[in-house]
Amino acid sequence: MRSPGSIPFAFPAFHGATRRLILWNLAAFFLLLIVRLAIPQPAIPFDLRFGFVPSLFLNGAFWQPLTYSLVHPTILGTLFELLSLWFLAGFLENYHDSGWLTGLYAASVLGTAAAATAIYACAIGLGFAPAEVSLTGCFGGIFGLLIAIGALYGDTQFMLFPLPIGIKARYLAAIYALIAIAMLFGDQKVYAFAQLGGALAGLAFILLAPRRGFSIGLSELWYGMRNRYYRWKRRRAARKFEVYMRSQGRTIHFDGNGRPIDDDPNDKSRWN
Repeated sequence: MRSPGSIPFAFPAFHGATRRLILWNLAAFFLLLIVRLAIPQPAIPFDLRFGFVPSLFLNGAFWQPLTYSLVHPTILGTLFELLSLWFLAGFLENYHDSGWLTGLYAASVLGTAAAATAIYACAIGLGFAPAEVSLTGCFGGIFGLLIAIGALYGDTQFMLFPLPIGIKARYLAAIYALIAIAMLFGDQKVYAFAQLGGALAGLAFILLAPRRGFSIGLSELWYGMRNRYYRWKRRRAARKFEVYMRSQGRTIHFDGNGRPIDDDPNDKSRWN
């Protein structure tokens, strides 16, 4: 895909899906902050209850893949994540609609949880005792957005703050991916594998998602199924009409789409 050119270190417009994603995360952060003040020592820590813990998810906490990305434990981490989300999502929304961007973000978040579950389940199946980890924050969705920019707009140059140098999007995405791969050999294997899962989910989304968005893709699928159903009804009606005309001593033929065959418009013998 053609590169949009060099992008300075400046935040894009705050609108559409970008604004909604950031406001959802901010609202969840302040809501959880208020709840923590009201219940300072809950029976189960909120990070474990609403974060993503593979062992708890496999034992019935099925809401965690939908809530963990909204849990932000620290102010500094929340600030960094939301600024990154604003920059990357706003950039993509300049070239894609809100539905496509929301779908990409959701696929990356869910892919992160799926990857964490997969490595945990594999470790249990092989007889290992993996360390318990609670995933929080929207890091998986952000990594998916970054991979999408690297794949679709790889030649775009971003300015590295605070250094006055630029780097192409594909190289920036590759650096983050290599860092995550290196983390697989450390103590944060589940976190690194989950992060890579979010990146792969984002890449799969941009390869498989309808180019013009899911709303248009679903409408085209619906109308295609409806038209096939109508064509089937027309062919069935044509076969019934052929049988009826033969019972009346006349012959008429239809093609595979249920349209009458008119070999010779001047030849009336085909009706006799």
